[in-house]
Amino acid sequence: MTASLDRKWRPSLGLIIFVVLTAVTILPLVGLFFFRIYDNQLIRQTQAELIAQSRVLAAIFAEEVTARLDDGIVLGNEVPVEARPDPSDRLTPIPPALDLAANDLFMRRPDARPAKVQPDPAYVEIGARLMPIIVETQKVTLAGFRVLDPHGVVIAGRDEVGQSLAHIDEVAAALHGQYRAALRIRVPDKAPPPIYSISRGVGVHVFSAMPVVVNDRVAGVIYTSRTPRNIFDHLYQERAKFVLAAIAVALGTIVIGLIFSRTITRPMYELIDRAVRIGHGDRDAFRPLRHYGTREFALLSRNFLDMAEQLARRSDYIASFSAHLTHELKSPLTSIKGAAELLLDSLKSGSEGLTRGEQESLLSNISGDAGRLETIAQRLRELARAETIDQRERAELAPVIENLRDRFPALRLETLGGLDRAVGMSAEKTLIVLSHLADNALRHNARTVRLAVARAEAVVRVEVSNDGDPISEQNRVRIFDAFFTTRRDSGGTGLGLAIARSVMTSHGGSIALLPAAGGVAFELRFPAG
Repeated sequence: MTASLDRKWRPSLGLIIFVVLTAVTILPLVGLFFFRIYDNQLIRQTQAELIAQSRVLAAIFAEEVTARLDDGIVLGNEVPVEARPDPSDRLTPIPPALDLAANDLFMRRPDARPAKVQPDPAYVEIGARLMPIIVETQKVTLAGFRVLDPHGVVIAGRDEVGQSLAHIDEVAAALHGQYRAALRIRVPDKAPPPIYSISRGVGVHVFSAMPVVVNDRVAGVIYTSRTPRNIFDHLYQERAKFVLAAIAVALGTIVIGLIFSRTITRPMYELIDRAVRIGHGDRDAFRPLRHYGTREFALLSRNFLDMAEQLARRSDYIASFSAHLTHELKSPLTSIKGAAELLLDSLKSGSEGLTRGEQESLLSNISGDAGRLETIAQRLRELARAETIDQRERAELAPVIENLRDRFPALRLETLGGLDRAVGMSAEKTLIVLSHLADNALRHNARTVRLAVARAEAVVRVEVSNDGDPISEQNRVRIFDAFFTTRRDSGGTGLGLAIARSVMTSHGGSIALLPAAGGVAFELRFPAG
């Protein structure tokens, strides 16, 4: 069994705790690799801001165009029916839908091209009116704004005025009445730090093309762009909080480690050390642990140490009992062997052998010693049976005492108290205990045995006293020892009181010798039935 345990690898408790604490420590660092989720949120936030800003400019643009319809201003492409909003809808929001993980990044935005046709002076005038609004807005939002006419020519913006952007995909879609946004690779002014490679959102640009619709026709496009907020800039701005969080994680890990060590690891290793010491016969190892840690471990260790101590006591008892039993069996066996050898020599010697009286004496000795061996064997069977426990055992005292009267007619039994009390022990074992006390009294010249029954909490107390010979002071401490007897010549085995104590102890009861002015008195404490 030990070899099979050694072959199979099992992690130690310390290794498991180390792995758990390491995982707790590096968990925040692992979160760095999930920046893309936060990147995506920042990109959508940027797109939502561009949608809001361009929609305001588109409304102003549409008002300017509407005011010039009577002057013959020319509109662009008709908006397809499927792209037109439902007139019954009061709200037509445009949700941000860019996804850094799902959308392919376009190459950097193509350069503007020369316009094929010059813009209408009316649109140039509108662009000039919108330019102050664009400049003021750009100061706060940091976004890039370009206002396009129905042909995709820039009529307002800081750069590319008079040039065409109609060839760009998102602008081309907007010129046909559909809002479109795109993520494009951004070429930075200077090389970013290496750590920026963790985040894909650092090197992209968000472009938004909002169509300006008047009378279901495209009057122009608000083309906006902006770089999403840099996640590392955000982390840097919040660096104090992140440092505090890192310190909190480190301190938390240390605290968790100390708690694990004090409540689990240290008590566990101490209990293992106790088990090893107990295995080597160190009786000092039965002392309670210095520290238990948890309620469950305290219960486990106490039960373990109690069990180990009980097994050690049992082992000592078996060793002592075996030594006494060997001594008790040796005397009658030696006597029987010697008598048998004398009888055998007498038979071989013929007329010079033993007389008939001597032979009868030897045979009488053999019979007496055999009877003593039989009595010892019977007592040993009772002792073995005494330690078997049935949790459902229950007996009333009245019928047990009546059986005791029948078994010892030479004794006068007096009872006091309620004999209807039930004890948590079978009638047979209760009778065994009382019989040994009665037999012990009879062998010590008692004529009367008195039983006084009283009920205490969870126990039934029975005081058994007799008027026989008192027990001397030097023998009082030995009367419950196996094979100790002062009546060996009258057939005493010294097992009676040992059996009585074994029965009581194994059933959760007790037996004790009480001080008495005359005679002998015992106190039996039975578990209540």
